[in-house]
Amino acid sequence: MNDSLVIIPTYNEKENIEAIVRKVLSLPHPFDLLIVDDSSPDGTADIVRSLQQEFPERLYLESRTGKLGLGTAYIHGFKYALRKGYEFIFEMDADFSHNPDDLVRLYHACAVEGYDMSIGSRYIQGVNVVNWPMNRVLMSWFASLYVRLITGMPIADTTAGFVCYRRKVLKTIQLNKIRFVGYAFQIEMKFLTFKYGFKIKEVPIIFTDRTKGESKMSSGIFKEAVLGVIRMKVNSIFRHFDRY
Repeated sequence: MNDSLVIIPTYNEKENIEAIVRKVLSLPHPFDLLIVDDSSPDGTADIVRSLQQEFPERLYLESRTGKLGLGTAYIHGFKYALRKGYEFIFEMDADFSHNPDDLVRLYHACAVEGYDMSIGSRYIQGVNVVNWPMNRVLMSWFASLYVRLITGMPIADTTAGFVCYRRKVLKTIQLNKIRFVGYAFQIEMKFLTFKYGFKIKEVPIIFTDRTKGESKMSSGIFKEAVLGVIRMKVNSIFRHFDRY
């Protein structure tokens, strides 16, 4: 078994899944890959099963019943990674909006430079987003600004979904108490990592919007983030963040 596991949640990603699997498993660092599929009706899981015959020791599939949400998919993957003993655990999208080559840079930040969390950041060096309409760029940028102002986190891209965690971070965070399942899940994970005093580094990336398949973003997901951040900050006032 390798020391690194990349977790990719999927729902109707048949157009992207084979290419992203092959790319991740071809990188110079030996990443293992876990697909967490929410019963995609388009047959995404069947494609993964066929690829497992080619990559039996590095490609894994967890199929869930129904569309249960991004946050719960990652938590399912985190618990899997902890059970299996992985040291470095990654979040990543299936649609190539995150460049798989950047996994190596996120790994280096944690494994070599000693950070506990590394974030593939769209905003640490200007605005590095390709193929998004301007209104979505502005919404995302101002969302991160809003989160920084409310929470005090010194993180430019608070909603980023391209992240590497050291094992000890996920063991310290109480995964069963994570409240958010959509867009705000990414914020909550970073906030808890920050509050527990772990070392965080933002690694600049170029984010490219998907060219195949459909986006899962919705106004409801964004609303959860806006309102949820305030509740999250207030609740943190009454919580102790001690590491043992």
